[in-house]
Amino acid sequence: MLTRQRLVGGFAGALCAGLIAVSGVAHAEGVSFVQPKDGATVSNPVHVVFGLDGMKIAPVGTMTAGTGHHHLLIDGAPLKQGEVIPVSDTSLHFGKGQTETDLTLPPGDHTLTLQFGDGAHRSYGPKMSKTITVHVK
Repeated sequence: MLTRQRLVGGFAGALCAGLIAVSGVAHAEGVSFVQPKDGATVSNPVHVVFGLDGMKIAPVGTMTAGTGHHHLLIDGAPLKQGEVIPVSDTSLHFGKGQTETDLTLPPGDHTLTLQFGDGAHRSYGPKMSKTITVHVK
């Protein structure tokens, strides 16, 4: 038979465990795609929204620890930590702190890799990247 003390103690323990779990998730660093979702079928223009947890967005040139800006690699892979992120038609820089963009992509399957980099465009590495696949109609 459960006593009131055991019931309350069990509830308090579960509540604490839940708060610790939520707290750990809230502090995790990483980038994400808010839109589109992985595996989505999309039409042009493709609206892309970037997410970020655990760091802050800052414009190019800002070299404060824990800050940086987004880069979008079209049909490219995450870059090693410290590698300078190139500029090209398939490596887009969002150095003003932008968190979304519209793309025009040829029909077919494409990978989109969101890569976070510092104020000098140096990659924070695979831990600060996320790759999804989209199908363009």
